[in-house]
Amino acid sequence: MTEAYRFANEYGDLTHLPIFSQTSNGVIPMPHGLDPTATSPPAATSDVDWALVSALRAQASEQLSQAVQSDRARLDKEAQQELGRSIVLDLIESAMAEAVDAGQGSWSPAKQQATAQAVFDSLFRLGRLQPMVDDDRIENIVIVGHDNVQLELVDGTLVPGPPVADSDQELIDFLVFLASRSEVNARSFSEAQPSLHMRLDGGSRLAAVAWVTTRPSVVIRRHRLMRVTLDDLVARDMMTPVVASFLRAAVRARCSIVVAGAQGAGKTTLVRALCAEIDELEAIGTFETEYELHLHELGRHKVVIPWEARPGSGERGADGRQSGEFTLDEALVDSFRFNLSRQIVGEVRGKEIWAMIKAMESGTGSISTTHAADAVAAVRKLVTCAMEAGPHVTQGLATSKLAATVDLIVQLSMETKVAPGGAQRTRRVAEVIALAPGEKEPGYATTHVFRADASGIAAPDVLPDEYRRLAQHGFDLAAYLASQPLGARP
Repeated sequence: MTEAYRFANEYGDLTHLPIFSQTSNGVIPMPHGLDPTATSPPAATSDVDWALVSALRAQASEQLSQAVQSDRARLDKEAQQELGRSIVLDLIESAMAEAVDAGQGSWSPAKQQATAQAVFDSLFRLGRLQPMVDDDRIENIVIVGHDNVQLELVDGTLVPGPPVADSDQELIDFLVFLASRSEVNARSFSEAQPSLHMRLDGGSRLAAVAWVTTRPSVVIRRHRLMRVTLDDLVARDMMTPVVASFLRAAVRARCSIVVAGAQGAGKTTLVRALCAEIDELEAIGTFETEYELHLHELGRHKVVIPWEARPGSGERGADGRQSGEFTLDEALVDSFRFNLSRQIVGEVRGKEIWAMIKAMESGTGSISTTHAADAVAAVRKLVTCAMEAGPHVTQGLATSKLAATVDLIVQLSMETKVAPGGAQRTRRVAEVIALAPGEKEPGYATTHVFRADASGIAAPDVLPDEYRRLAQHGFDLAAYLASQPLGARP
């Protein structure tokens, strides 16, 4: 670190900039965060020459890599950032001197700060995306090409965002750099592996694809509702109090639940709310391809052990696996030695289905999510996922397994309304069905416990007798029966 401090001392005239001043708890002040109370959409950072930032980031990355490799003691993340600050400081000073020599004049303090911040963000954070990720008004960021950016705000409003690069190639280059720099969550992103899925600092999830699409595309899902409860979702008109009381009781009674819906419908948020109903003393294991639930960070439960799948690298061996690969199925097998009370398997898109089935077969009251257009279609989707394991899994086997393990499917709807001022999305619980084995085709039986009414929100329909027992766990059975259609009442 001697070289770093030499930089800081030699070029002390820039140390007043916030990027080079740490607070006592080690948090770096980031002044470009946008005012969450503002009504205007986010705008691009001013006073920044992004071509210069890209060049300085490349130089800083090379210098930092050389410094870290030459340091005998492995530098932790905080030490690397401290060294990075000094490297950026040196590069900014050199760039300012070159500008003066070229007759371009000196930089204003605002330009110094904005450029230094942009280089640091590109080196350690998310570059031009960082101001949007820092903005508490923004929930999702959708990018199709460097200059086509759409932002979904927390109230469901859709607004355009600023460009995130000067070209598609620059965006791809940054994604490659971003994927490779993590020590614990590094991913490969190249023409050979054109898709990227990774979690970001702060809990956001990034998905990206390039080379196999006409333009590089990125989606960053931000999880704004972390400490959320079913009552919170009732207050947001996502469900009625009767639906909330039913789902609360189902969790407490250890029913196995699948939350289904379209992309961005709020499935993960609902799962967090369901998990908030689990007693704080229950030991929970979570199993995800990338951390999204973050139950281990919320502090609500005393014991949460999070497992995350790890992709392999290199050529596949005789068993079809890449070196270093760790699957959710392996994680679930390991978890049976950890004395868990609950096993929560995250999103099911394919072969994760068998980890979900194993968790539900153990009777822990597991919860998972999947993509589907409606609740009954979710059953068919899960059967298809199970059959992808190979020809040894027949449709009959997959159907019987699911019918015997899944108790309830909660379907979320998402409606987008276009108005003169923009578009807005509304998310609701539309259906809750009970799943049971069936003697005839298709091999399972479904009952609509709640069905969407004329407004699209779930309303009481038909209650199987076995679910009356949920009244012991807080289900408002009287309110449910009072709201049933006349033909469905006993």
